[in-house]
Amino acid sequence: MLAEGTMSTRPIENKIRLIHFAPRKVEPKHFQQVASGLLEGKRLHLEYWNRDRKESTKRIISPQQLVHYRENWFLDAWCHSRNALRSFSLDAIQSVRVLDESSIEISSKKMEDHFRSGYGIFAGPATKRAQLKFTPERAQWISKETWHHNQTNAYAEDGSYLLEVPYSNDQELIMDLLRHSPEVEVVAPPELRQKLHAMLCAASEINFPLTRQ
Repeated sequence: MLAEGTMSTRPIENKIRLIHFAPRKVEPKHFQQVASGLLEGKRLHLEYWNRDRKESTKRIISPQQLVHYRENWFLDAWCHSRNALRSFSLDAIQSVRVLDESSIEISSKKMEDHFRSGYGIFAGPATKRAQLKFTPERAQWISKETWHHNQTNAYAEDGSYLLEVPYSNDQELIMDLLRHSPEVEVVAPPELRQKLHAMLCAASEINFPLTRQ
């Protein structure tokens, strides 16, 4: 796109630098099998590592779309084992096999309703709205960011920035709030405010022993 707008003969790749941060490694053969099943409309058999429960599960899924989000790859799919839409992190796939059986197709509207209403990568109907207040200093950056397509925002009289975002699962939202602490206050809901407070207190009490190299 840049090349179409300039007459310069200088190589564009030498003028642009892309910096990647903390991408998780995906086995190339797993990516190839997933992409193959997706494009060919075939079901996949997955052996998948569940990080929360620390256990391996086996699933039959109908792949719907690949998602590249925050430097990592995810697969949105209909899980026949759970009879519901799910997102799978490609780096947590232990093995994958393309099956002969055709995938079922989920409508675009159902996909959008499920995956766009939640916060970040966590899907599902948004049941809560977080009311956040950022300091005037942090507002210079936050006011330029879009945290959710259905967010609302405004400036307070003291120059602080008020941001309201819907969410279902608070895991990723908490991570973003920790990243901006202490320059953000959770105004509501109270359970989100209490959870952030508890995590900040726990972090302040960690005291790993120093080891000499």
